[in-house]
Amino acid sequence: MVSKHFKNLISSHAAKEAQDFSQGSISSNILRLAIPMTLAQLINVLYNVVDRIYIGHIPHTSTQALTGIGLALPIITIITAFANLFGMGGAPLFSMSRGAGETKRAQKIMGNSFAMLLLSGTVLAVICYIFKHPLLYLFGASDITYPYANAYLRIYLLGTLFVMTSLGMNNFINAQGFGITGMLTVSIGAILNLLLDPLFIFVFHMGVQGAALATIISQCISSIWVLHFLVGDKAIIKLTKKCMRLQISLIKEITALGLAGFIMSITNGSVQIICNATLQRYGGDLYVGIMTVINSVREIITMPVSGMSSGAQPVMSFNYGAKEYKRVKSAISFTTIFSIIFTLAAWALLFFFPRFFIHLFNSDPELLEAGVPAMRLYFFGIFMMALQFAGQSTFTALGKYRHAVFFSLFRKAIIVIPLTLWLPTIAGLGTNGVFLAEPISNFLGGIACFVTMMMTVWRKLEDTQ
Repeated sequence: MVSKHFKNLISSHAAKEAQDFSQGSISSNILRLAIPMTLAQLINVLYNVVDRIYIGHIPHTSTQALTGIGLALPIITIITAFANLFGMGGAPLFSMSRGAGETKRAQKIMGNSFAMLLLSGTVLAVICYIFKHPLLYLFGASDITYPYANAYLRIYLLGTLFVMTSLGMNNFINAQGFGITGMLTVSIGAILNLLLDPLFIFVFHMGVQGAALATIISQCISSIWVLHFLVGDKAIIKLTKKCMRLQISLIKEITALGLAGFIMSITNGSVQIICNATLQRYGGDLYVGIMTVINSVREIITMPVSGMSSGAQPVMSFNYGAKEYKRVKSAISFTTIFSIIFTLAAWALLFFFPRFFIHLFNSDPELLEAGVPAMRLYFFGIFMMALQFAGQSTFTALGKYRHAVFFSLFRKAIIVIPLTLWLPTIAGLGTNGVFLAEPISNFLGGIACFVTMMMTVWRKLEDTQ
């Protein structure tokens, strides 16, 4: 018994040491989290886009059904925004408290985040269900595409709490250094979704309703997995009922830090709404369908950069809390260089092989013909987006929520939305004006965010060494 107890103590100590991001090389620490988190992001992309891939190949109604799903994306994005608000807001605070040795505070942060995810998820589901008819028409639905969007949403909204839990609380698994477990969270659900989608859509002939049902069943299993881990013995810091008692001071801190990710998701949803409505006006259902494909492709090609940024954040937060500022700088440099190199490679692939990416989602000749030039225009200079990712993740990881919030708003709300409304009216640009707004925002927003980070955070880190 003594020997077994001693072994357990050694094993527990080794596990905790393995999650100490102040030891070992920065690149190894980041990659140890980023690789499984990137794989998780890849699988999560499958979660998000596999419905569109299958639906885009339904015989006879593929384009209309795909467009209908595209109209539902803003609501799904808004739900994701609230998961980011409390999940991505709580996780960096959790990591900083853990790095500073404040275990009880870290536990309370996790519990309050979970409680807020449940409360906001319930309210969101009810509001979206009641107002989905006017919302979908506001987002650019037509009488042809509305039935598809409505059929998908009325089932998807039933699983809102599952989505909130799996997305939001998985951040706390990753923040404890269990990147592989975090990857399994989305892997289990995504694989199940891949299997259930063709079964419900094609075998049971449920169409878009089958896709929605497959998604919520999969998210349910993922959320069970997350909660089972966080309340179990393997977690370094456990989720308990006691730590879920709401504390206004903690909620304010969580919300303040999560506001950047929240605003980024909300503005992404707003951009989707404005783009769809404007494209409906200038190009009709076909161009709303093209934008659905483009949004899906963007999710795929930004996934590794997002995974790297997510992997770097716990490392930055931990070392910042431990006052290891040189290691924070190394993490920023590593993340930035990787992001730029990858997005340059992605840009080349998208420019030379646009048809391959469009074919993943739809084979309609009309959509292909109009989609190729639209895709090349939309993704022009996408490598500049890497600077936004690098700056934004640094601000968030180090608790600089005012900067993070501002640059979330700056690129989307201040640049993209006005340009999306204005450019189509200039020189007959029409739909091209909508697609041109994105690359302009990548250049302006990326430069502004990264330069500000270098002049504020980086300079301060140098001065404190």
